[in-house]
Amino acid sequence: MKTYVIIPAGGKGTRSGSATPKQYLKFKGKELIIYTLETFQKNKSVNEIIISAEPAYFSLLTRLKKKYKLSKLKTIVKGGKKRQDSVYNGLKSIEGKKDDLIVIHDAARPLLPGNILTNAINIAKTKGNALVCIKAGDTLVKGTNSVKEYIDRKNIYYVQTPQIFKYSDLKKAMEKAFAENFHGTDESMLIKRMGKSINIVEGSFQNFKITTKSDFDVLKKLI
Repeated sequence: MKTYVIIPAGGKGTRSGSATPKQYLKFKGKELIIYTLETFQKNKSVNEIIISAEPAYFSLLTRLKKKYKLSKLKTIVKGGKKRQDSVYNGLKSIEGKKDDLIVIHDAARPLLPGNILTNAINIAKTKGNALVCIKAGDTLVKGTNSVKEYIDRKNIYYVQTPQIFKYSDLKKAMEKAFAENFHGTDESMLIKRMGKSINIVEGSFQNFKITTKSDFDVLKKLI
């Protein structure tokens, strides 16, 4: 059984307010995406890494691969219009076996703890998949400009990445979604549509996604 990692990195990062996509901005002299990639490079369970990116950044990624000795980064493919397209492009580049694991992780989650990743991979190996989440700890409300109702947070989770699935399951789920013109916000949604049970794995607040300028400020302090 091999473990492949797909990093969808084709986003423009418009919400960050930067002309350069956020995954290529530097923090302490190192591009954001390198922090992300190094977590997988160091993990003994990971065999190969695939990045889906804008062609304009292929040469930069190739240089960074050499500079940071990312030996597990084997393939760079063209990203798609949406996240689902980018992940699928990465998946198509893999000649996987039925039970190989596919790990999908956001390029802009650079502080994924290594133990969270290892635990998720181990659970996926034994149970077939793993979805990294954090339990809701705040009071949750529903409404627009005023509170309409309070939501019981007892069984509410915030979904993160990585999300890990068997190669055959993910391939089938994505093909079904495209055939039915369905675009989900993440891969777990596609797997669930296929009737599969999904295993929740404990995540970390450290594994937050860099989206806005305030997220950049937090990241700078943490690293």
